[in-house]
Amino acid sequence: MTNEILLIPDKADIERYSIANSWKKNGGEIKRIKKFWERPNIDSQKRVTIYGIDTFSLVLAQILGMKLIEPKDELISELNFKWIKREIKILKIAEIEKSLFPIFIKPVKPKTFESKVYNNLNSFIQETKGIEEKELVIMSNIIKIESEVRAFILSNKILDMAIYEGNSDLSSAKEFLTYFLQNHTIDLPKSYVIDLGFNKTNGWYIIEFNSSWGAGLNFCDPNKVIAGIREATIN
Repeated sequence: MTNEILLIPDKADIERYSIANSWKKNGGEIKRIKKFWERPNIDSQKRVTIYGIDTFSLVLAQILGMKLIEPKDELISELNFKWIKREIKILKIAEIEKSLFPIFIKPVKPKTFESKVYNNLNSFIQETKGIEEKELVIMSNIIKIESEVRAFILSNKILDMAIYEGNSDLSSAKEFLTYFLQNHTIDLPKSYVIDLGFNKTNGWYIIEFNSSWGAGLNFCDPNKVIAGIREATIN
C-alpha cells in the first residue's frame, strides 16, 4: 500500500481509527477529510480508498470521479426463504396497507426515512410524510433476533466475522454463511458486508447486506478486513 491513500472523516471514531492504523502499518497514507464536499488535495498518482458513513463516502467518490461498489438493499427480497426465514417484499409506499402491521419497513433509497418496526399505518404515514408514494420500500415480517453477527466478504470468501449482539455459537454462524456463499444465486458484488441473525426457533438467517466502505467493524479484525474495504473503491 506504499502508493495508496485512505480517505476517512475527520470526526473521531474508534473503529475508523483502527482501520487507519492498520492501513498505516501496511505502508499506506491516511488523510482525514473535514470538508468532504470539496475536492481534497491528494496525489493524483496514488490509488484512493474511501471509508466512512454514506453521505461522506458517496459525495467524496462523486467529486473524485470514483465508484463505490455495494450490494443493492432490495437483493435480500430475491433470496430463498431458507436464507432469510421470513417474508420480505419490495412495495411502493402507496401499497402499504393497514392489514400489514405491525411490520418492519426500510427504504430502498438509503436514509429516506427511519428503518424500524412500525406498529400501525398512521405511524408509517407520519414518518414518510412528504415522500412520493411511488418510492420503493423493503417490507419484512418481524423476526426475533437473539444474536447478531457481522461478516466482511471478499471474492465470495469470509475475511472475518464477529458476534456484536447477544451470545451464540460463532462456528455455526460461519457454517451457515459458508454454505450461503457456496450456494446463493443472487448477483452480489466482489466486496460487501453481511449481517446474520439468530434465534432458537429459526436458527441462523440473513438480516441484511451492507457496503464494505460504509460498515462499522462491529468487533471484526481491522487487519483482516482492510482488503475488502480497499476493493470497494474503484479508481
